[in-house]
Amino acid sequence: MSRTETVWWETRWFAALAILLALVPLLLPTVPPLTDLAGHIGRYRVMLGTDADALSQFYSYQWRFVGNLGVDLIVAGLSPLIGLEPAVKSAVLLTVGLTASGILWISREAHGRVQPWALLALPLAYNYAFHFGFVNHCFAMALALNAFALWLRLGRQEQFRLRASIFVPLAVLVWIAHIVGWGALCLMIYGAELARARGQGRGWPAAIFHAGIGCLPLALPFVLLILWRSNESHGDSVTHHFFDFQFKAGWLAMVFRDRWPEFDMASAALIAILLYRGFRSDRVAKSPALVAASLLLLLAFVLLPFMLFMSAFADMRLAPYLVALALLSLGAGETMSFREKSAMAMIGLAFFGARIAGNTASLWLHGRNWERHLAALDHVPRGSRLVSFVGQDCAKPWSDRRTSHLPGLATARRAAFSNDQWRLGGSTPLKIVVTGLHDFDGDPSQMVMADWCAAEPSYLPLAVALARVPRAHADYVWLIDPPAFDPRLVAGMTPIWRNDSDVLYRIDNHRLSGTNPPH
Repeated sequence: MSRTETVWWETRWFAALAILLALVPLLLPTVPPLTDLAGHIGRYRVMLGTDADALSQFYSYQWRFVGNLGVDLIVAGLSPLIGLEPAVKSAVLLTVGLTASGILWISREAHGRVQPWALLALPLAYNYAFHFGFVNHCFAMALALNAFALWLRLGRQEQFRLRASIFVPLAVLVWIAHIVGWGALCLMIYGAELARARGQGRGWPAAIFHAGIGCLPLALPFVLLILWRSNESHGDSVTHHFFDFQFKAGWLAMVFRDRWPEFDMASAALIAILLYRGFRSDRVAKSPALVAASLLLLLAFVLLPFMLFMSAFADMRLAPYLVALALLSLGAGETMSFREKSAMAMIGLAFFGARIAGNTASLWLHGRNWERHLAALDHVPRGSRLVSFVGQDCAKPWSDRRTSHLPGLATARRAAFSNDQWRLGGSTPLKIVVTGLHDFDGDPSQMVMADWCAAEPSYLPLAVALARVPRAHADYVWLIDPPAFDPRLVAGMTPIWRNDSDVLYRIDNHRLSGTNPPH
Protein backbone atom coordinates (compact mmCIF):
# COMPACT_ATOMS: atom_id res chain seq x y z
CA MET A 1 0.00 0.00 0.00
CA SER A 2 1.34 3.43 -0.93
CA ARG A 3 2.40 5.67 1.93
CA THR A 4 0.34 8.52 0.48
CA GLU A 5 -2.95 6.59 0.46
CA THR A 6 -5.47 7.31 3.18
CA VAL A 7 -7.43 4.52 4.87
CA TRP A 8 -10.82 4.85 6.55
CA TRP A 9 -9.66 5.52 10.11
CA GLU A 10 -7.43 8.37 8.91
CA THR A 11 -10.14 10.30 7.09
CA ARG A 12 -11.96 13.43 8.19
CA TRP A 13 -15.35 11.84 7.65
CA PHE A 14 -14.43 9.06 10.07
CA ALA A 15 -13.24 11.62 12.63
CA ALA A 16 -16.55 13.49 12.33
CA LEU A 17 -18.58 10.28 12.68
CA ALA A 18 -16.48 9.13 15.66
CA ILE A 19 -17.09 12.43 17.46
CA LEU A 20 -20.83 12.21 16.76
CA LEU A 21 -20.92 8.58 17.94
CA ALA A 22 -19.21 9.61 21.17
CA LEU A 23 -22.17 11.90 21.91
CA VAL A 24 -24.84 9.18 21.61
CA PRO A 25 -24.89 8.07 25.30
CA LEU A 26 -25.91 11.59 26.36
CA LEU A 27 -28.79 12.06 23.94
CA LEU A 28 -31.58 10.21 25.78
CA PRO A 29 -31.37 11.49 29.40
CA THR A 30 -32.98 14.89 29.96
CA VAL A 31 -30.24 15.71 32.43
CA PRO A 32 -26.93 13.82 32.16
CA PRO A 33 -27.09 11.51 35.21
CA LEU A 34 -23.59 12.21 36.54
CA THR A 35 -23.17 11.93 40.30
CA ASP A 36 -22.26 15.51 41.26
CA LEU A 37 -23.94 17.26 38.33
CA ALA A 38 -27.33 17.74 39.99
CA GLY A 39 -25.65 19.65 42.80
CA HIS A 40 -23.84 21.82 40.27
CA ILE A 41 -27.14 22.54 38.51
CA GLY A 42 -28.52 23.81 41.82
CA ARG A 43 -25.55 26.19 42.03
CA TYR A 44 -26.12 27.34 38.45
CA ARG A 45 -29.69 28.30 39.33
CA VAL A 46 -28.40 30.54 42.13
CA MET A 47 -25.78 31.93 39.73
CA LEU A 48 -28.40 32.92 37.16
CA GLY A 49 -30.37 34.96 39.70
CA THR A 50 -33.69 34.03 38.10
CA ASP A 51 -35.17 32.97 41.46
CA ALA A 52 -33.33 35.43 43.68
CA ASP A 53 -36.54 36.36 45.51
CA ALA A 54 -36.69 32.81 46.93
CA LEU A 55 -33.07 31.70 46.90
CA SER A 56 -31.35 34.76 48.33
CA GLN A 57 -32.47 33.72 51.83
CA PHE A 58 -30.53 30.47 51.39
CA TYR A 59 -27.51 31.27 49.19
CA SER A 60 -25.43 34.16 47.92
CA TYR A 61 -23.43 34.15 44.71
CA GLN A 62 -20.59 36.50 43.90
CA TRP A 63 -18.50 35.95 40.79
CA ARG A 64 -14.85 35.38 41.59
CA PHE A 65 -11.87 34.85 39.31
CA VAL A 66 -11.08 31.27 40.29
CA GLY A 67 -9.69 28.22 38.53
CA ASN A 68 -12.93 26.26 38.57
CA LEU A 69 -15.47 27.96 36.27
CA GLY A 70 -15.48 26.02 33.00
CA VAL A 71 -19.06 24.81 32.74
CA ASP A 72 -20.35 27.67 34.93
CA LEU A 73 -19.39 30.18 32.23
CA ILE A 74 -20.94 28.12 29.43
CA VAL A 75 -24.18 27.76 31.38
CA ALA A 76 -24.20 31.48 32.22
CA GLY A 77 -23.97 32.28 28.51
CA LEU A 78 -26.41 29.69 27.15
CA SER A 79 -29.12 29.57 29.83
CA PRO A 80 -30.78 32.88 28.89
CA LEU A 81 -31.13 31.51 25.35
CA ILE A 82 -32.20 27.89 25.83
CA GLY A 83 -32.88 27.38 29.55
CA LEU A 84 -30.80 26.00 32.41
CA GLU A 85 -30.99 22.24 31.94
CA PRO A 86 -30.57 22.31 28.13
CA ALA A 87 -27.55 24.59 28.65
CA VAL A 88 -26.04 22.10 31.10
CA LYS A 89 -26.65 19.22 28.70
CA SER A 90 -25.06 21.22 25.87
CA ALA A 91 -21.98 21.87 28.01
CA VAL A 92 -21.62 18.18 28.82
CA LEU A 93 -22.05 17.23 25.15
CA LEU A 94 -19.41 19.81 24.25
CA THR A 95 -17.05 18.30 26.82
CA VAL A 96 -17.33 14.81 25.33
CA GLY A 97 -17.08 16.09 21.75
CA LEU A 98 -13.96 18.12 22.53
CA THR A 99 -12.38 15.17 24.34
CA ALA A 100 -12.92 12.95 21.29
CA SER A 101 -11.62 15.61 18.89
CA GLY A 102 -8.56 16.21 21.08
CA ILE A 103 -7.72 12.51 21.10
CA LEU A 104 -7.91 12.20 17.31
CA TRP A 105 -6.06 15.49 16.73
CA ILE A 106 -3.18 14.58 19.05
CA SER A 107 -2.75 11.26 17.24
CA ARG A 108 -2.62 12.99 13.88
CA GLU A 109 -0.15 15.66 14.98
CA ALA A 110 2.16 13.20 16.74
CA HIS A 111 2.28 10.63 13.94
CA GLY A 112 1.21 12.52 10.81
CA ARG A 113 -1.94 10.38 10.58
CA VAL A 114 -4.60 9.17 12.98
CA GLN A 115 -3.39 5.84 14.30
CA PRO A 116 -5.52 2.76 15.08
CA TRP A 117 -4.66 3.05 18.80
CA ALA A 118 -6.56 6.37 18.91
CA LEU A 119 -9.79 4.41 18.50
CA LEU A 120 -8.99 2.56 21.72
CA ALA A 121 -8.56 5.90 23.51
CA LEU A 122 -11.89 7.42 22.39
CA PRO A 123 -14.03 5.59 25.00
CA LEU A 124 -11.97 7.24 27.74
CA ALA A 125 -14.13 10.33 27.21
CA TYR A 126 -16.56 8.42 29.46
CA ASN A 127 -14.17 7.86 32.33
CA TYR A 128 -14.79 7.47 36.05
CA ALA A 129 -14.14 11.16 36.76
CA PHE A 130 -16.71 12.07 34.10
CA HIS A 131 -19.34 9.72 35.56
CA PHE A 132 -18.57 11.20 38.98
CA GLY A 133 -19.69 14.55 37.60
CA PHE A 134 -16.41 16.47 37.76
CA VAL A 135 -17.64 18.52 34.83
CA ASN A 136 -15.36 21.55 35.18
CA HIS A 137 -12.33 19.29 35.38
CA CYS A 138 -13.41 17.18 32.39
CA PHE A 139 -14.15 20.27 30.33
CA ALA A 140 -10.74 21.72 31.19
CA MET A 141 -9.07 18.44 30.23
CA ALA A 142 -10.95 18.45 26.92
CA LEU A 143 -9.62 21.96 26.29
CA ALA A 144 -6.14 20.85 27.36
CA LEU A 145 -6.10 17.93 24.90
CA ASN A 146 -7.01 20.19 21.98
CA ALA A 147 -4.56 22.86 23.14
CA PHE A 148 -1.81 20.24 23.31
CA ALA A 149 -2.62 19.14 19.76
CA LEU A 150 -2.43 22.77 18.62
CA TRP A 151 0.95 23.16 20.36
CA LEU A 152 2.27 20.11 18.51
CA ARG A 153 0.91 21.40 15.19
CA LEU A 154 2.41 24.87 15.51
CA GLY A 155 5.69 23.34 16.61
CA ARG A 156 5.72 21.05 13.60
CA GLN A 157 5.13 24.10 11.40
CA GLU A 158 7.89 25.98 13.30
CA GLN A 159 5.52 28.86 14.08
CA PHE A 160 7.04 29.40 17.51
CA ARG A 161 6.27 33.10 17.91
CA LEU A 162 2.66 32.61 16.88
CA ARG A 163 2.41 29.68 19.28
CA ALA A 164 3.79 31.70 22.18
CA SER A 165 1.33 34.54 21.57
CA ILE A 166 -1.65 32.17 21.30
CA PHE A 167 -0.84 30.16 24.39
CA VAL A 168 -0.61 33.05 26.84
CA PRO A 169 -4.40 33.60 26.76
CA LEU A 170 -5.13 29.94 26.00
CA ALA A 171 -3.35 28.80 29.18
CA VAL A 172 -5.43 31.30 31.17
CA LEU A 173 -8.60 29.95 29.55
CA VAL A 174 -7.76 26.37 30.54
CA TRP A 175 -6.86 27.52 34.08
CA ILE A 176 -10.20 29.31 34.44
CA ALA A 177 -11.98 26.13 33.34
CA HIS A 178 -10.17 24.13 36.03
CA ILE A 179 -6.75 24.37 37.60
CA VAL A 180 -5.98 20.64 37.21
CA GLY A 181 -6.60 20.90 33.45
CA TRP A 182 -4.03 23.70 33.24
CA GLY A 183 -1.57 21.67 35.30
CA ALA A 184 -2.02 18.69 32.98
CA LEU A 185 -1.52 20.92 29.94
CA CYS A 186 1.75 22.22 31.40
CA LEU A 187 2.97 18.67 32.02
CA MET A 188 2.04 17.46 28.54
CA ILE A 189 3.70 20.40 26.82
CA TYR A 190 6.80 20.21 29.01
CA GLY A 191 7.12 16.51 28.15
CA ALA A 192 6.81 17.25 24.45
CA GLU A 193 9.39 20.06 24.65
CA LEU A 194 11.75 17.86 26.65
CA ALA A 195 11.51 15.13 24.02
CA ARG A 196 12.10 17.68 21.25
CA ALA A 197 15.18 19.07 22.99
CA ARG A 198 16.59 15.60 23.48
CA GLY A 199 15.84 14.80 19.84
CA GLN A 200 17.96 17.82 18.87
CA GLY A 201 20.89 16.22 20.65
CA ARG A 202 20.87 18.32 23.81
CA GLY A 203 22.12 16.76 27.04
CA TRP A 204 19.70 16.29 29.92
CA PRO A 205 20.57 19.51 31.82
CA ALA A 206 20.26 21.64 28.68
CA ALA A 207 17.09 19.80 27.57
CA ILE A 208 15.44 20.33 30.96
CA PHE A 209 16.32 24.03 30.87
CA HIS A 210 15.21 24.66 27.27
CA ALA A 211 11.96 22.74 27.79
CA GLY A 212 11.20 25.02 30.71
CA ILE A 213 11.94 28.12 28.64
CA GLY A 214 9.64 26.81 25.93
CA CYS A 215 6.79 26.53 28.45
CA LEU A 216 6.97 30.18 29.57
CA PRO A 217 3.82 31.13 27.58
CA LEU A 218 1.91 28.89 30.00
CA ALA A 219 3.17 30.66 33.12
CA LEU A 220 0.66 33.49 33.61
CA PRO A 221 -1.77 31.29 35.60
CA PHE A 222 0.93 30.93 38.27
CA VAL A 223 0.31 34.59 39.08
CA LEU A 224 -3.45 34.03 39.05
CA LEU A 225 -3.01 31.05 41.35
CA ILE A 226 -1.06 33.12 43.88
CA LEU A 227 -3.73 35.83 43.82
CA TRP A 228 -6.52 33.26 44.15
CA ARG A 229 -5.05 31.27 47.01
CA SER A 230 -3.20 33.98 48.94
CA ASN A 231 -6.20 34.83 51.11
CA GLU A 232 -7.65 31.34 51.40
CA SER A 233 -7.21 28.88 54.23
CA HIS A 234 -5.48 25.63 53.30
CA GLY A 235 -6.63 23.79 56.39
CA ASP A 236 -8.90 21.51 54.39
CA SER A 237 -6.15 20.15 52.17
CA VAL A 238 -6.12 16.40 52.42
CA THR A 239 -2.94 14.45 51.71
CA HIS A 240 -3.89 10.89 52.56
CA HIS A 241 -3.15 8.29 49.87
CA PHE A 242 -0.06 10.42 49.06
CA PHE A 243 2.16 7.39 48.43
CA ASP A 244 -0.47 4.64 48.57
CA PHE A 245 0.55 2.90 45.34
CA GLN A 246 -1.95 0.06 45.72
CA PHE A 247 -4.75 2.59 46.10
CA LYS A 248 -3.60 4.51 43.03
CA ALA A 249 -3.24 1.34 40.98
CA GLY A 250 -6.91 0.78 41.72
CA TRP A 251 -7.75 4.10 40.03
CA LEU A 252 -6.03 2.84 36.86
CA ALA A 253 -8.12 -0.32 36.97
CA MET A 254 -11.25 1.83 37.34
CA VAL A 255 -10.73 4.24 34.45
CA PHE A 256 -13.86 2.88 32.73
CA ARG A 257 -15.87 2.39 35.94
CA ASP A 258 -19.55 2.83 35.19
CA ARG A 259 -22.16 0.13 35.86
CA TRP A 260 -21.02 -3.44 35.11
CA PRO A 261 -17.75 -4.37 36.87
CA GLU A 262 -16.93 -7.32 34.62
CA PHE A 263 -17.35 -5.22 31.47
CA ASP A 264 -15.49 -2.21 32.85
CA MET A 265 -12.56 -4.17 34.30
CA ALA A 266 -12.30 -6.32 31.18
CA SER A 267 -12.09 -3.10 29.15
CA ALA A 268 -9.25 -1.83 31.34
CA ALA A 269 -7.49 -5.20 31.11
CA LEU A 270 -7.73 -5.19 27.30
CA ILE A 271 -6.17 -1.72 27.18
CA ALA A 272 -3.39 -2.84 29.52
CA ILE A 273 -2.63 -5.87 27.34
CA LEU A 274 -2.61 -3.85 24.11
CA LEU A 275 -0.40 -1.17 25.69
CA TYR A 276 2.04 -3.83 26.88
CA ARG A 277 2.15 -5.49 23.47
CA GLY A 278 2.48 -2.14 21.71
CA PHE A 279 5.42 -0.94 23.78
CA ARG A 280 7.13 -4.33 23.46
CA SER A 281 6.73 -4.59 19.69
CA ASP A 282 9.48 -3.41 17.35
CA ARG A 283 6.88 -2.91 14.61
CA VAL A 284 5.01 -0.30 16.65
CA ALA A 285 6.40 3.24 16.52
CA LYS A 286 6.43 5.37 19.67
CA SER A 287 6.07 9.13 19.64
CA PRO A 288 8.79 10.51 21.96
CA ALA A 289 6.69 13.61 22.69
CA LEU A 290 3.66 11.61 23.80
CA VAL A 291 5.70 9.02 25.68
CA ALA A 292 7.32 11.83 27.67
CA ALA A 293 3.97 13.57 28.21
CA SER A 294 2.30 10.39 29.44
CA LEU A 295 5.22 9.62 31.77
CA LEU A 296 4.98 13.07 33.34
CA LEU A 297 1.24 12.62 33.85
CA LEU A 298 1.99 9.23 35.41
CA LEU A 299 4.52 10.84 37.74
CA ALA A 300 1.97 13.49 38.75
CA PHE A 301 -0.66 10.79 39.26
CA VAL A 302 1.65 8.87 41.59
CA LEU A 303 2.84 11.90 43.54
CA LEU A 304 -0.37 13.90 43.84
CA PRO A 305 -2.21 13.61 47.14
CA PHE A 306 -5.88 12.72 47.24
CA MET A 307 -6.79 16.41 47.29
CA LEU A 308 -4.94 19.37 45.77
CA PHE A 309 -6.22 22.95 45.95
CA MET A 310 -9.54 21.54 47.15
CA SER A 311 -9.88 19.35 44.03
CA ALA A 312 -11.13 16.08 45.47
CA PHE A 313 -9.75 12.92 43.84
CA ALA A 314 -7.04 15.02 42.18
CA ASP A 315 -5.00 11.91 41.45
CA MET A 316 -7.90 9.82 40.16
CA ARG A 317 -8.88 12.54 37.71
CA LEU A 318 -5.57 12.20 35.81
CA ALA A 319 -5.69 8.41 35.41
CA PRO A 320 -7.81 8.16 32.22
CA TYR A 321 -5.85 10.89 30.46
CA LEU A 322 -2.46 9.36 31.10
CA VAL A 323 -3.85 6.06 29.75
CA ALA A 324 -5.17 7.91 26.69
CA LEU A 325 -1.80 9.58 26.05
CA ALA A 326 -0.01 6.25 26.39
CA LEU A 327 -2.32 4.79 23.74
CA LEU A 328 -1.86 7.83 21.49
CA SER A 329 1.91 7.52 21.72
CA LEU A 330 1.67 4.26 19.72
CA GLY A 331 1.66 4.26 15.94
CA ALA A 332 2.23 1.96 13.02
CA GLY A 333 5.92 1.47 12.30
CA GLU A 334 7.44 1.18 8.86
CA THR A 335 7.60 -2.61 9.10
CA MET A 336 3.97 -3.03 10.19
CA SER A 337 1.88 -4.51 7.41
CA PHE A 338 -1.41 -3.02 6.23
CA ARG A 339 -3.17 -6.14 7.44
CA GLU A 340 -1.82 -5.66 10.95
CA LYS A 341 -2.82 -1.99 10.98
CA SER A 342 -6.30 -2.83 9.71
CA ALA A 343 -6.71 -5.53 12.35
CA MET A 344 -5.74 -3.09 15.10
CA ALA A 345 -8.14 -0.49 13.68
CA MET A 346 -10.98 -3.03 13.66
CA ILE A 347 -10.20 -3.99 17.26
CA GLY A 348 -10.26 -0.31 18.18
CA LEU A 349 -13.53 0.29 16.34
CA ALA A 350 -15.20 -2.74 17.96
CA PHE A 351 -13.99 -1.65 21.38
CA PHE A 352 -15.21 1.91 20.81
CA GLY A 353 -18.62 0.65 19.66
CA ALA A 354 -18.97 -1.75 22.60
CA ARG A 355 -18.08 0.90 25.17
CA ILE A 356 -20.43 3.46 23.61
CA ALA A 357 -23.25 0.90 23.61
CA GLY A 358 -22.58 0.12 27.28
CA ASN A 359 -22.41 3.79 28.25
CA THR A 360 -25.63 4.48 26.35
CA ALA A 361 -27.50 1.75 28.20
CA SER A 362 -26.04 2.74 31.54
CA LEU A 363 -26.83 6.45 31.27
CA TRP A 364 -30.34 5.69 30.03
CA LEU A 365 -30.98 3.47 33.05
CA HIS A 366 -29.53 6.06 35.43
CA GLY A 367 -31.61 8.75 33.75
CA ARG A 368 -34.82 6.76 34.23
CA ASN A 369 -33.92 6.21 37.87
CA TRP A 370 -33.35 9.95 38.36
CA GLU A 371 -36.75 10.78 36.92
CA ARG A 372 -38.38 8.24 39.25
CA HIS A 373 -36.85 9.97 42.27
CA LEU A 374 -37.47 13.49 40.96
CA ALA A 375 -41.23 12.97 40.78
CA ALA A 376 -41.17 14.07 44.45
CA LEU A 377 -40.36 17.63 43.39
CA ASP A 378 -43.86 18.09 41.99
CA HIS A 379 -44.98 18.18 45.63
CA VAL A 380 -42.36 20.61 46.95
CA PRO A 381 -43.65 24.21 47.08
CA ARG A 382 -41.42 26.89 45.63
CA GLY A 383 -39.02 28.44 48.15
CA SER A 384 -39.28 25.59 50.68
CA ARG A 385 -36.59 24.58 53.12
CA LEU A 386 -35.93 20.98 52.13
CA VAL A 387 -33.66 18.69 54.14
CA SER A 388 -32.84 15.55 52.18
CA PHE A 389 -31.31 12.27 53.27
CA VAL A 390 -29.90 10.03 50.56
CA GLY A 391 -29.06 6.42 51.45
CA GLN A 392 -25.45 5.37 50.90
CA ASP A 393 -23.64 2.04 51.20
CA CYS A 394 -20.67 1.64 53.52
CA ALA A 395 -19.25 -1.02 51.20
CA LYS A 396 -19.04 1.00 47.98
CA PRO A 397 -20.64 -0.88 45.07
CA TRP A 398 -19.03 -0.66 41.64
CA SER A 399 -22.16 0.94 40.20
CA ASP A 400 -22.73 4.13 42.14
CA ARG A 401 -26.37 5.14 42.69
CA ARG A 402 -25.50 8.66 41.45
CA THR A 403 -28.16 10.15 43.71
CA SER A 404 -26.00 11.73 46.40
CA HIS A 405 -26.53 15.25 44.99
CA LEU A 406 -29.90 14.68 43.37
CA PRO A 407 -31.54 17.10 45.87
CA GLY A 408 -29.68 19.90 44.10
CA LEU A 409 -32.37 19.75 41.42
CA ALA A 410 -34.86 20.92 44.05
CA THR A 411 -32.92 24.19 44.06
CA ALA A 412 -32.87 24.29 40.26
CA ARG A 413 -36.49 23.36 39.66
CA ARG A 414 -38.33 24.54 42.77
CA ALA A 415 -36.10 27.37 44.09
CA ALA A 416 -35.93 25.35 47.31
CA PHE A 417 -33.13 25.08 49.82
CA SER A 418 -31.18 21.84 49.53
CA ASN A 419 -28.60 20.64 52.03
CA ASP A 420 -26.29 19.12 49.40
CA GLN A 421 -24.23 22.15 48.34
CA TRP A 422 -20.48 22.07 48.94
CA ARG A 423 -18.59 24.43 51.22
CA LEU A 424 -15.43 24.94 49.15
CA GLY A 425 -14.18 28.29 50.37
CA GLY A 426 -12.50 30.17 47.53
CA SER A 427 -13.08 27.41 44.99
CA THR A 428 -16.70 28.43 44.35
CA PRO A 429 -18.55 31.74 44.17
CA LEU A 430 -21.54 30.25 46.03
CA LYS A 431 -21.97 30.71 49.77
CA ILE A 432 -24.55 29.07 52.00
CA VAL A 433 -26.26 31.76 54.09
CA VAL A 434 -29.33 29.91 55.38
CA THR A 435 -29.79 30.15 59.15
CA GLY A 436 -31.02 27.70 61.73
CA LEU A 437 -30.10 24.44 59.99
CA HIS A 438 -26.65 24.21 61.61
CA ASP A 439 -25.07 20.86 60.67
CA PHE A 440 -27.76 20.23 58.04
CA ASP A 441 -27.05 23.13 55.72
CA GLY A 442 -24.53 21.58 53.31
CA ASP A 443 -22.69 18.55 52.00
CA PRO A 444 -22.27 15.83 53.27
CA SER A 445 -25.24 16.16 55.64
CA GLN A 446 -27.53 14.74 52.94
CA MET A 447 -25.70 11.41 52.89
CA VAL A 448 -26.84 8.84 55.42
CA MET A 449 -26.26 5.17 56.15
CA ALA A 450 -27.90 2.38 58.06
CA ASP A 451 -25.25 2.61 60.79
CA TRP A 452 -21.92 4.28 61.49
CA CYS A 453 -19.31 3.53 58.82
CA ALA A 454 -15.58 3.70 59.51
CA ALA A 455 -14.89 4.41 55.83
CA GLU A 456 -17.18 7.48 55.89
CA PRO A 457 -17.17 8.87 59.43
CA SER A 458 -18.86 12.11 58.34
CA TYR A 459 -22.00 10.26 57.17
CA LEU A 460 -24.64 9.98 59.88
CA PRO A 461 -26.82 6.94 60.42
CA LEU A 462 -30.33 7.81 59.23
CA ALA A 463 -31.76 7.35 62.73
CA VAL A 464 -29.31 9.92 64.12
CA ALA A 465 -29.96 12.34 61.26
CA LEU A 466 -33.73 12.16 61.67
CA ALA A 467 -33.44 12.72 65.42
CA ARG A 468 -31.16 15.74 64.99
CA VAL A 469 -32.82 17.55 62.08
CA PRO A 470 -33.81 21.06 63.28
CA ARG A 471 -37.51 20.85 62.53
CA ALA A 472 -38.26 24.43 63.55
CA HIS A 473 -36.15 25.64 60.62
CA ALA A 474 -37.13 23.11 57.92
CA ASP A 475 -40.32 22.54 55.96
CA TYR A 476 -39.86 19.16 54.31
CA VAL A 477 -37.75 16.02 54.69
CA TRP A 478 -37.03 13.97 51.56
CA LEU A 479 -35.77 10.42 51.95
CA ILE A 480 -34.14 8.95 48.83
CA ASP A 481 -33.33 5.23 48.91
CA PRO A 482 -33.20 5.35 52.72
CA PRO A 483 -32.09 2.41 54.84
CA ALA A 484 -34.71 0.92 57.15
CA PHE A 485 -35.64 3.16 60.08
CA ASP A 486 -38.02 3.30 63.05
CA PRO A 487 -41.27 5.03 61.96
CA ARG A 488 -41.40 6.77 65.35
CA LEU A 489 -38.49 8.96 64.14
CA VAL A 490 -40.86 10.71 61.70
CA ALA A 491 -43.63 11.36 64.22
CA GLY A 492 -44.89 14.87 63.62
CA MET A 493 -44.27 14.58 59.88
CA THR A 494 -46.89 13.84 57.23
CA PRO A 495 -45.95 11.79 54.17
CA ILE A 496 -47.26 13.69 51.15
CA TRP A 497 -45.63 11.58 48.42
CA ARG A 498 -43.95 8.24 48.17
CA ASN A 499 -42.89 5.63 45.67
CA ASP A 500 -41.41 2.16 46.14
CA SER A 501 -38.21 3.54 47.69
CA ASP A 502 -38.59 7.25 48.58
CA VAL A 503 -40.79 9.35 50.86
CA LEU A 504 -41.38 13.10 51.04
CA TYR A 505 -42.53 14.33 54.46
CA ARG A 506 -44.01 17.67 55.45
CA ILE A 507 -43.05 18.81 58.95
CA ASP A 508 -46.38 19.53 60.59
CA ASN A 509 -47.32 23.11 61.55
CA HIS A 510 -43.94 23.92 63.10
CA ARG A 511 -43.54 27.13 61.09
CA LEU A 512 -46.73 28.51 62.61
CA SER A 513 -46.07 27.51 66.21
CA GLY A 514 -42.35 28.19 66.11
CA THR A 515 -41.69 25.03 68.12
CA ASN A 516 -40.36 21.65 67.19
CA PRO A 517 -42.94 18.85 67.01
CA PRO A 518 -42.15 15.96 69.37
CA HIS A 519 -39.83 13.22 68.16
